[in-house]
Amino acid sequence: METMAAMANIQGFTGLGIGLIIGLGANGACIGIGVMGSKFLEAAARQPELIPMLQGKMFLLAGLIDAAFLIGVGLAMLFAFANPLLVGITG
Repeated sequence: METMAAMANIQGFTGLGIGLIIGLGANGACIGIGVMGSKFLEAAARQPELIPMLQGKMFLLAGLIDAAFLIGVGLAMLFAFANPLLVGITG
């Protein structure tokens, strides 16, 4: 019976951790892209001739910001479906 309680605790805390990983990662990505977009618009308004160069760099950074969030989602899915914390209890 202790094993079942330990598994339930691990799964419950893992669920909370997954929610934090995805929630905070999404907030960070949204804030980062918002700040970057506002700075791009500010720079484009000051020097319109630099828009093509700035636009390419902005899209590259947007991809990197989203990639960091998706790595967090992948890690959260690892803990959701193949939880390595349960190996010592069940095995």
